[in-house]
Amino acid sequence: MIFLQEVFFLPLTLTQHPCGLLVEGVTDFSLPQILDCGQCFTFSPIPASDCMDGILETWKGFALNHPLTISQLENGTLLFHNTTPEVFSSFWEHYFDLDTDYTHIKQLLSQDAILRDAIHYAPGIRILRQDGWEALCGFIISQNNNIKRIKGIVERLCESFGSAIGDGLFSFPSPQTLAAAPVEDLAPLRCGFRAKYLIDAAQKVSSGEVNLSAIPSMPLEEAKEELMKIFGVGPKVADCALLYGFYRLECCPMDVWMKRVFSHLYPKGLPSCTKDYIGIAQQYLFHYARTCPDVFPAEEKPKKTSRKKQEVCV
Repeated sequence: MIFLQEVFFLPLTLTQHPCGLLVEGVTDFSLPQILDCGQCFTFSPIPASDCMDGILETWKGFALNHPLTISQLENGTLLFHNTTPEVFSSFWEHYFDLDTDYTHIKQLLSQDAILRDAIHYAPGIRILRQDGWEALCGFIISQNNNIKRIKGIVERLCESFGSAIGDGLFSFPSPQTLAAAPVEDLAPLRCGFRAKYLIDAAQKVSSGEVNLSAIPSMPLEEAKEELMKIFGVGPKVADCALLYGFYRLECCPMDVWMKRVFSHLYPKGLPSCTKDYIGIAQQYLFHYARTCPDVFPAEEKPKKTSRKKQEVCV
């Protein structure tokens, strides 16, 4: 059975400003909680813009060849720099999942006490609607890696094989471009064993052996099997790609952090209130477990490493 979810549309107010487009009416939204919670590797914080008063923070990055600088004001209003209402409505509104009522979803999930704590800890998380190919590559790179290094590899991948899209940014390379590259050409990326996985993914996607366009309508297990045709893509990376790249909210990627969540907090499985939003519940719990120091007893906490890794899908 194909997974369906109810979508709740919220009214937003768009106002053109000399700096860009002001978007008011957004709730349950935090730039760092969304863009630095392990689901996306193409945005980074930059010094807060001074183009208007009240800007709290600013991030810069891209998605699907669209460059973006975005700021959040102290009152929660979003500023999409150098963005028109047409571009916002046709791309960014969907990308940031702004037509989904997270207040309603959080009320449902908060029926469980642990999830209520996780949501209170990071109430501004949303699941982005990323491009499937970009998310697949990002989570291939994420294996046995940390967020800072993943972002560096993705940046070098785009600079080496993508095209300039403005504002000093480069597009994500297409499967066809990457498929034509010998694995040796990926050496400057410093991505190690993942280079051969990226090439195999590009070759299988560009040839049609792996059909990314069919994945949104596939039953979940078939979609996983389709992605796992790629060398180096196992169940964890497949689940990450499905959740973050295809918005398959029935997925629950099981990395080292989520294994701890289940073993210590949910030994009998997630509560019934998560059944329609498992992926969203997972993201609250993943971020909570990874960054809050008081989630697990001392004996349950992961050992510190000299590199202070932030694990993603490993």
